[in-house]
Amino acid sequence: MPTVERDGASIYYEEHGSAAQPALLLLSPGGLNSTIDFWDRLPLRPLEAFASDFRIIAMDQRNAGSRSKGPLQTKNPWEMYARDQLAVLDHLGVERTLVIGCCIGCSFIFELLQLAPERINAGVLMQPIGEDATNPGTFGPDMWKPWGQNLIDKGADFTLNDLDAFGHGLFDSGFVFTATRDDLKRFQTPLLLLYGDDRAHPHGISVEVAGLLPNVQTVERWRDADVVPQVTEQMRRFLQSHQLVNA
Repeated sequence: MPTVERDGASIYYEEHGSAAQPALLLLSPGGLNSTIDFWDRLPLRPLEAFASDFRIIAMDQRNAGSRSKGPLQTKNPWEMYARDQLAVLDHLGVERTLVIGCCIGCSFIFELLQLAPERINAGVLMQPIGEDATNPGTFGPDMWKPWGQNLIDKGADFTLNDLDAFGHGLFDSGFVFTATRDDLKRFQTPLLLLYGDDRAHPHGISVEVAGLLPNVQTVERWRDADVVPQVTEQMRRFLQSHQLVNA
C-alpha cells in the first residue's frame, strides 16, 4: 500500500497515468472523511474522465477512512492537511501541479494557495463548502464529534479535548474556512469554479467566491446528466491550457 510517512502520520495515495504526463492532484469530497472512494459518488468523476490526460495523484486525507492515519494538529489544522498534501507531491518528485478539489477539497486548495502558491499551476473548485446565513450550525460540533469519537473508539491516540480543539480550529473562522474575502481577492492562480447548491455547499458561497477571485471561470450547472460531458470537456480544456509537462 503506497504511503508517505510524515511527523507520525501515514498518508495513503494512489497514482494513475504516466509520470511523463502533467501532474493533477485530486482532493476528494467527503468532509472529514475525504477519501479517494468519494469521487465515485459524483456524476463527474475525474479519476475516470482524465486518466488518459494527466498523471493523477489521489489521496486519502489524514484520519479519513482506514488507510491514512496520524495525530491531530489542533493548532493550524488546515496547515496540517496542506503539509500532508505537499509531502505526497514531494515524495513523488512533483514540484508543480494542477489540482481539482471538491467539497472540502476546495478549502484545501485555498489553504495550498496561502501556503505554497508556487506549487499550484491552476485549479478546479467543485462545489466549495462554506458558512453563510442559509446553513447555521452545519460546520459545528455535530460534524466533528461523531467522526472523532469513532476514531477514538478504534484506538486513535487523541482525546475528546484534542478533537474539540481540532474542530474549532477548522471551522470557527467561517466563510470558506481557509481564506478570508481579502485573501481570495489576492489569489492570482487560474481557477475554474463549479457552483454548489445545497446546505453544505451553499449557492451563495459560490456566487461570492466567484465575485472575489480575480482569475476565475464559472460553471453554474454541472451535476445534471445532460451537461456532464460538456462540463468534463470544459474542465479538460481548462486544465490542459495551464498544464506544465513533467512538473
